[in-house]
Amino acid sequence: MTQPALIEEFTERAEGLSASVAPAPDLAAAVEYAVKLTLEMGGTTLAAPGWEGDDLAAIEAACASAGLELFSSDLRAVADNIFCGFTQADWGIAETGTLVIDSRSEDLRLATMLAEVHVAVLLRGNLRPNQEALHDEMDALFKKGPAYLAFISGPSRTGDIEMVLTLGAHGPRQVHVMLLEDAS
Repeated sequence: MTQPALIEEFTERAEGLSASVAPAPDLAAAVEYAVKLTLEMGGTTLAAPGWEGDDLAAIEAACASAGLELFSSDLRAVADNIFCGFTQADWGIAETGTLVIDSRSEDLRLATMLAEVHVAVLLRGNLRPNQEALHDEMDALFKKGPAYLAFISGPSRTGDIEMVLTLGAHGPRQVHVMLLEDAS
């Protein structure tokens, strides 16, 4: 399957699950999107665990410029105050519109599960047609020892006995995926 076909299928499936998918030419555009979205929704905080070096510095600068408080570690201490989680996804599954995130880090789990809004950055080259196509990556990951993988398909959802669907009852109300151009 060609990359454009993977992107099209992933986008269609993810949007069918109430996620938003948008292209991003680089990390700066993805950060700008997350910061703008947070401000538009009235949020004042952004949690960005797992980012390092120049990437973290760019996120820090964007948050400072926008007046957002940034949390990048020790998220348990601020768990009640996480508005937007800004994370990296390891892979995407086109067939189901699912993000796959190696969530061994508690901070990463908190940012993806406790935020009102989750913005995930996914490299286009890390899209796979289906879960079976992740076999080699999963095998390598599990050989490293115990793992905690999150498979995220749209915002949190639940239905009551009357079959009324509620988004965000047990996790983010919104999931946004930024499809990032692969690094050159």
